[in-house]
Amino acid sequence: MAHVGRAAAVIPLVGAVATAVALTGAAFFTVAQTGCHEAGHFEQHGGVLQFVGGCVSGQELPAVPKVENTQYPQQGDNLLKP
Repeated sequence: MAHVGRAAAVIPLVGAVATAVALTGAAFFTVAQTGCHEAGHFEQHGGVLQFVGGCVSGQELPAVPKVENTQYPQQGDNLLKP
């Protein structure tokens, strides 16, 4: 009976490991099939971090809406003008 208890305790562990291996394999397969041969990299230009290269250009991305920030003015904002 002790062997049955040990086997019942190991079955969830084996299932979890098998699931992790399957998901990892699916992730590697998905990345390999993307068709992007250049991964891209980040460069810093004038204090601004910019993504260079890769398969997606900046024109393909949606624009970020400008949000009014009156509590914490940023450099270049002039909130004192009426």
